[in-house]
Amino acid sequence: MTRETAQRRSSVVSTHAYRVLVDLTGRDVSDPETFISSSTVTFHTTGQQTHIDLIADRVLSVELDGQHLDPAAFADHRYPIEAPEGEHELTIVAVCRYSHTGEGLHRFVDPADDRVYLYTQLEIADARRVYACFEQPDLKATFQFTIAAPAHWVVVSNAAAVTPEALDDDTEGHQFAQWIFDPTPPMSTYITAIVAGDFHVVHDTIASTSGEVPASILCRQSVKDSLDAERIFTTTKRGFEVFEAEFDHPYAFGTYDQAFVPEFNAGAMENAGCVTIRDEYLFRSRVTSASYEARDNTILHELAHMWFGDLVTMKWWDDLWLNESFAEWASHYCQSKIVAKYGGVDPWVSFANARKGWAYTQDQLPTTHPIAADMVDLETVEQNFDGITYAKGASTLKQLVSLVGEQDFMAGVRAYFKEHAFGNTELNDLLGALEQASGRDLSWFAGEWLERAGVNTLHADFDVDDSGAFTRFEIVQTAPAEWPTLRTHRLAVGLFDSREGRLTRRDGVELDISGERTSVDALVGAVQPDLVLLNDRDLTYAKVRLDERSLATAVEQIDVLDDDLARALIWGAAWDMCRDAEMKSSDYVALVARGVGRESDLTAVGSLLRQAQLAATGYTATARRPDARSTLVASIAGLLKQAEPGSDHQLAFANALIASVHTEKGAELLQGWLRGEEVPAGLTVDTDMRWKIITALARMGAVGEDEIAAEQERDHTIQGAELAAGARAARPTAEAKAAAWERAVNEPSIPNGTHRTLAANFAQYDQDEVLAPYYEKYLEVCEQISRGDNGWHDRGHASTQTALTWLFPIDGDEAWVARVDEWLASSQPSDQVRRTVVERRDATARALRVQAQG
Repeated sequence: MTRETAQRRSSVVSTHAYRVLVDLTGRDVSDPETFISSSTVTFHTTGQQTHIDLIADRVLSVELDGQHLDPAAFADHRYPIEAPEGEHELTIVAVCRYSHTGEGLHRFVDPADDRVYLYTQLEIADARRVYACFEQPDLKATFQFTIAAPAHWVVVSNAAAVTPEALDDDTEGHQFAQWIFDPTPPMSTYITAIVAGDFHVVHDTIASTSGEVPASILCRQSVKDSLDAERIFTTTKRGFEVFEAEFDHPYAFGTYDQAFVPEFNAGAMENAGCVTIRDEYLFRSRVTSASYEARDNTILHELAHMWFGDLVTMKWWDDLWLNESFAEWASHYCQSKIVAKYGGVDPWVSFANARKGWAYTQDQLPTTHPIAADMVDLETVEQNFDGITYAKGASTLKQLVSLVGEQDFMAGVRAYFKEHAFGNTELNDLLGALEQASGRDLSWFAGEWLERAGVNTLHADFDVDDSGAFTRFEIVQTAPAEWPTLRTHRLAVGLFDSREGRLTRRDGVELDISGERTSVDALVGAVQPDLVLLNDRDLTYAKVRLDERSLATAVEQIDVLDDDLARALIWGAAWDMCRDAEMKSSDYVALVARGVGRESDLTAVGSLLRQAQLAATGYTATARRPDARSTLVASIAGLLKQAEPGSDHQLAFANALIASVHTEKGAELLQGWLRGEEVPAGLTVDTDMRWKIITALARMGAVGEDEIAAEQERDHTIQGAELAAGARAARPTAEAKAAAWERAVNEPSIPNGTHRTLAANFAQYDQDEVLAPYYEKYLEVCEQISRGDNGWHDRGHASTQTALTWLFPIDGDEAWVARVDEWLASSQPSDQVRRTVVERRDATARALRVQAQG
């Protein structure tokens, strides 16, 4: 499916309404992996030939305006339509197939109790796996769903819950019912939804300016004890309060259900009124506050989509970035409003510490692309759910807010929703609304920020006199040679001094900069501070470099800097310098060890510890790696010993220690924790921590199949099965690697969650001997995926992306980089394969540059 095809069809067809019947009873199918789908759509056509989309095993019947058509005309996922100009009604009945890859209608049997759960995941274009439809976002229609299913199931969709009507029992006495939902408001196919199964449900109502909205939270029966419904509802209700007030538009859909579902490929999905969320967000073991804050942000992200994405929808996926970036920005904006009213942690600090770092990393890959990417077809769209689309886009919107002012920005957004409700738009519709509200010309903004890739780097260039005062202060902007755009930035410059044991802000200035050099006259005459921080308050999207004095101050006093967001910017600058081989990996580890214990943002604590581990392994040459790893372990052990018992910091340091240990002595310590010996006071070795320990011990060869199997027997859940697969894959034996590779590559039926965990644990540092055969085997798999051989054609985008990303050798040398270059030049990989291999090759080359720096 291409953009050109979609545009052509939009000129021919306009859709009005769908009536969809999905039969989940299994009564009329011989294959239990299939279901019956009937789709009736009313539409208008200009009379030109067109088609409707469907992915199905077979079509049983077709009727157009009551006339039977030949089902055999169905081919290549399309049914051709030839009808005269005017209104028509088309009905297609088909046999469709359940998914086990998280695409289409996913079916899951819980190993904990054998209960069945189903949910749809239809973005980008997988509604056609469930019912015949005109599969593109600008052909909106109303949807009336009827679902037939076992009578004891819970069934929800995009409309408010209904009382099921009894159907006839089957010959074995099984009871069935049908749920006939009311028609929805107009919406796109990709945000329609069906959730059905033995779900546990908690009901509530949410106050809205349009009246009380019925709401529910669903989860599997086996995880209901982990469902903290009160907190989830509280976050949701506060989100409604903020968004309805800020957007000045009532919630547009008649219900708000949030289903926590298993084996979900993403974080969540914004189905209108029926959000699906990965059920790993129901924490069965203790996690830090960062995990709860991340879940809150996900809840608010999907809620923001109810306005931006569902109420007003992009015409085509060219504006996918705007859909996701707006929700990403809006979720943090909403959290900041909630924190201002109810208290809590500033979400923009966590944004700077995690999400923005994702954007900077993605934007420095050779495969980076403009925020507004050219989405010519669905394959291109699938590849662009990345850090550019989400985090860089959100950072750019944050910059736009600072440029036009928050009040005018929100005024433009309100006008946009009012004008385009239930319609489809393009970027210029939003920019036009913002221009009208602010009175500012934004024609340059798209060209500089949205249509050009790459990240700028900013540094201060100044002179001081004998008294230490600035006589000249300029901000220098550079750009990478591949993407040489110099942009207009709205930013602040912060001046920080050491005072009474603290590093604190003395003063600052906010201004617009552009071009290669911008003079900051307001700082001339000011006394040079101990730390000059460009992009103070994180207004713009740019890499920052510190002058010599400022860097020394930051390194020595990061632990006493009293501003959370300023620390986040310095942490980001330091990590970027390490990645760019401008800071030794050992110096970065030392910096983290000095400051992470005093870091208040738990998102930063987790990110810093993970980055320090990478610095001590992949970013350190093999000969120096044992010492680097030992230094890191000793530092974390010291932090753990000093941490307050039962605190989030203690948990974060314990998890980092488990992930970092690499010696026999370390293995003995972890084995003791499993037995309850020498566990730090206040630390609970619960189910998930036990699995972290088992996986670490497996990585070191300190446990084998017997211990992993015994742990899986203790944890008879899908999470247990997934984590056991990961532990087995981490073992440093030829037999373990061969078994894991066989499952990852040659077992198409492997559950997607298990596949992901297994693949992510396959490649480990310092397992060179047992991993050596898999360098060439990886390239062979790339060939298979490109050709669609060995079942890869039917395994879906998520499964292939898992294999391509995580099975790539992580500890290659220059010879491996050269071999990958040779392979890329001599083979013809698919776009997905080429992009992923290029990115992974770049990560290896970057690691080698950092290693060489010393």
